[in-house]
Amino acid sequence: MARRDDNTPASGEATPRGAARPVPPAAKQQERELTVKQQREARRAEKVAALKKQQARQKRNRILGISAASLLAVGVVVLIIVFVVASAKPPIIDPDRDPEAISVEGVQTFDGITSTHVDGQPVDYAATYEMNPPAGGEHWSQWLNCGVYEEPQQNENAVHALEHGAIWTTYNPDEVSGEDLEKLRDSLPSTYSLLTPYPDLPAPVVMSGWGVQVQLDGVDDPRVSQFLNKYWQSPSVPEPGALCTNGIDGPGKVS
Repeated sequence: MARRDDNTPASGEATPRGAARPVPPAAKQQERELTVKQQREARRAEKVAALKKQQARQKRNRILGISAASLLAVGVVVLIIVFVVASAKPPIIDPDRDPEAISVEGVQTFDGITSTHVDGQPVDYAATYEMNPPAGGEHWSQWLNCGVYEEPQQNENAVHALEHGAIWTTYNPDEVSGEDLEKLRDSLPSTYSLLTPYPDLPAPVVMSGWGVQVQLDGVDDPRVSQFLNKYWQSPSVPEPGALCTNGIDGPGKVS
């Protein structure tokens, strides 16, 4: 015969009032499964929240990185612009110049000079026109191509280039050389310009156009720019606009 606990109601007996009903085994299993599911969902929710937080942080870092890179790029562009503007040199010939308004101190003018071709006949410019170096007058039919020369040139060919509107810059090689010569060269335009040594000049540098000439104190003389802007490719020369190329190259041409 099975033993019965005195506190356990017998089969068919009613549960005393106030006593807790026993939980069926199936309900207990369901409760355990629900708790495990809730735990899994809670862990999954935590992972999703952590992932979203990580993605938000990465997005914020990308935005900050892009902003910093953009600011850096803008800064670099600004620095480049400042450097270019600061280092840029003004044009040698001012495109907006007004030659009539430019005054060049010490300019000597030679009026009424002829432009006849006298091929094969040397011209004594000092005796005939009181010019040294020449700034116009009779000359040979072949003009000297514009450019930079390291050797003295034939006067009669150089004068023909002046007739076309070129400026002839001569320098005393005993007084101008090295860095000073480079500076003088850099101050001249790349076309309709002659640069040549000329021994025994009356000044360190002499610039000549057709019928005009100025003696300069050196390569830093501000009249270099003034003379160029007033007389370079002047419309008053005998043959304005004629070529300064397709003539002859003299000895020692550099460029």
